[in-house]
Amino acid sequence: MIETSLPELGTKDRPRSMRDPIVQQQRQAMLALPHIAPLTAYAAELGQRANVQVPNFDPLDGGVNAQALFLFEKPGPMTAVSGFISRNNDDPTAEAIFRFMEQAHIPRKRTVIWNIIPWWNGTRKVTAEELQEGAASVDNLVKLLPALAVVVMVGRKAANARRSLKNTGLELIDSHHPSPLVRARFPSKWEAIPSQWAQVLTRIQEV
Repeated sequence: MIETSLPELGTKDRPRSMRDPIVQQQRQAMLALPHIAPLTAYAAELGQRANVQVPNFDPLDGGVNAQALFLFEKPGPMTAVSGFISRNNDDPTAEAIFRFMEQAHIPRKRTVIWNIIPWWNGTRKVTAEELQEGAASVDNLVKLLPALAVVVMVGRKAANARRSLKNTGLELIDSHHPSPLVRARFPSKWEAIPSQWAQVLTRIQEV
């Protein structure tokens, strides 16, 4: 296990705290910490593609010590503002992630959050080619997470990772997506999310 030593920087762990530019800058200052540095390098490598922006992993999460990967679909425009895939971003989906994680009683230090399509390219549209390339990048991410036990595939697009992950020995869990659209159109799916995520607790261990 790689030791995590969080300085008293950027640790405002509340919904939408990334709206504060100072918090964003402080999280940036944490990207070289041992538990997150390999993932920072991974994101930087993905960001070498033309015409895309790849946000960083949030250092307040577990980084390479994570036992649970929550795999979402595609970064949204607020990740371009903060520079992070974070439950603290200033948007309703990120706020829902924060609150659902609390409701499911999942310790933040045991998790890492990412997207099957890891780059923002100015549109929410997703192509079949993006999904294929994104699933391949998830394979490489998993190799950087030695403690990983479970992957929660959040949303139908994220479920495309199942094919490449099915022989890894990882527990794979499907989940509805905590977006405002799901909340408005499918309230029963929205309300089921905490119980779906709570399944993670039986797959992770105290470390």
